Amino acid sequence: MSRNRYYSGPQSDHFDGMRFSNPGQALTDRSLRDIWRRRSSATPASWPASVPITPAIPDRRVDALRITMVGHATLLIQAGEFNILTDPVWSELASPLPFAGPKRVTAPGIAFADLPPIDVVLLSHNHYDHLDIATLRRLNAVHAPLMVMPRGNDAIVGGALHGARIVTGDWDDRLSLSASASVRLTRANHWSARGLNDRRMALWSGFWLETPAGTVWFAGDTGYGDGAIFRDIRARCGPPDVALIPIGAYEPRWFMAAQHVDPFEAVRILQDVGAARALGIHWGTFRLTDEAREAPKEALRAALATAGVDAERFVAAEPGSVYAFAAKTPSSASDARGETCGTPR
Repeated sequence: MSRNRYYSGPQSDHFDGMRFSNPGQALTDRSLRDIWRRRSSATPASWPASVPITPAIPDRRVDALRITMVGHATLLIQAGEFNILTDPVWSELASPLPFAGPKRVTAPGIAFADLPPIDVVLLSHNHYDHLDIATLRRLNAVHAPLMVMPRGNDAIVGGALHGARIVTGDWDDRLSLSASASVRLTRANHWSARGLNDRRMALWSGFWLETPAGTVWFAGDTGYGDGAIFRDIRARCGPPDVALIPIGAYEPRWFMAAQHVDPFEAVRILQDVGAARALGIHWGTFRLTDEAREAPKEALRAALATAGVDAERFVAAEPGSVYAFAAKTPSSASDARGETCGTPR
């Protein structure tokens, strides 16, 4: 009998009946010795206590593709008929504790009361800076969105939000949102845990959104590894109109590389997937690792220059900033793909 508290299902190349894994990629697990080494040798850069921002007030609906940065991995994606939130966190702390843990240094880029009607919430994995039950409760009470997440996370969310509309999937599953829109779970090199004894018991993923207004790929949290998973996404789905790629929480590299990319690897992901445009996310809101707050933005500029990529193609998204994108025609989007991006269900 499985001792996995979140998920019970058939074994696969990335689930052994107990825990999920990243086949063919570096291990994300860290030993007690590794954790002690990191804590005892850490030299974290200082962060400001707060950084002022100007929150945006989004329109209720938009016809084209518009993305507003809320902070960290929380973004509002407005694409025609849908308003979609990724990994929503409006809490002050990214922590299981109400009194301690990483505290946000930027206010949310959209005040909660100013949110437009939210149709869909995408949850990439169960770490506290991505799956925030307090925020999900508020969203469920006010908006009752459809919540899409990888396998096992429904046990956490459903256990806390009775009556919530939840759908789950495995890597490569494509879920229909409407007759003309879908979301596909994409592979990421990461891990999961809510406590000390549930490591990798729930799956993690990114999301590929396909809408009439354009295609958006939200990478989720990921290490680069050998890059194969990103080249595979392009082979399966074609290049996205917009990629949302993490650029922060990466130092020290010996400890973080398997689970979080740095800005130079983020640029490699941009090139691997062939995105027309990209926004750098997962930086500047919560201090999670050792680099300075502005370091990811500065390193991204350097990485783009080194790779010979136009700086306007990949920008570090700032809380409260609104990014509008020209939609591709449906024919050009389908022509870019060699096959259907996942299997709908």
